[in-house]
Amino acid sequence: MTAASYSLLPHRSVIAVGGQDRAEFLQGLISNDTKKVGPGQPIWAALLTPQGRFLNDMFVVEDDAGTFLLETERERAPALAKKLKMYTLRSKVTVEDRSDAMEVAVVFGPGADKVVPVAGATAFVDPRLPELGVRVLAPVGQAARLLGLGEAPVTEYEALRLRLGVPDGSRDLRVEKALLLESGFDELHGVDWQKGCYMGQELTARTKYRGLIKRRLFPVKVEGALPPPGSPVERDGREVGEIRSGLGDRAIAMLQLEAARAPLSSAGAKIVAEVPDWMRLPESAG
Repeated sequence: MTAASYSLLPHRSVIAVGGQDRAEFLQGLISNDTKKVGPGQPIWAALLTPQGRFLNDMFVVEDDAGTFLLETERERAPALAKKLKMYTLRSKVTVEDRSDAMEVAVVFGPGADKVVPVAGATAFVDPRLPELGVRVLAPVGQAARLLGLGEAPVTEYEALRLRLGVPDGSRDLRVEKALLLESGFDELHGVDWQKGCYMGQELTARTKYRGLIKRRLFPVKVEGALPPPGSPVERDGREVGEIRSGLGDRAIAMLQLEAARAPLSSAGAKIVAEVPDWMRLPESAG
């Protein structure tokens, strides 16, 4: 690819959280610091169970009207909006599922960051890795007109994400099971260790400071037919992990740290784990 282009992300949508208590409300729920949020200043964060297990991931950014926009998984957005409404209690907060009113696009490739800002939309550089480009939250049906760029198949963006080893919501994180530190949230700027309490914070902090992580999501190279999601990954006939999302010869896999650098296989294919530049592993791994 020689220039920036965009892809629509039909599996992502938007929830709007407004009202004067919006920042304080979200602050007590998600893993990152809402004080960092502003127009063009996003955070990536997760909502956890009280036991510290993954429920939803989201980008949080403020639009020009002062409303927080939560970009999250489309299929699971109604349930998330319902849960957030349940937590509002007496807070001066409004929660609106805008899945039918807004669409999500991503601009990637050389010079992608130069499209920010985008008139008529809310746009921001991906806070996880700048190589992932610019997310654009636009009125439904308007992203192409507002961006004025060539459209690329979403598979091109998916290939970029997989090469970088970045997880994509519940495709890669098992709901009510995954831990944030197994899933790259620390290194990808999805956890603020200085903020106050939030739901699931205690287990997340204990996992970090006690060094309890024994497995991690890794990008993997697949030599052979791509195994379907959920396929076991084996080392010498012993199961040491599982394939998650994938495309072509790339995938994300959950692997035991002690096996990550060993010869691996899955469904007849050879699996080679890679360690991207952003990932930090304990010295004992491998």
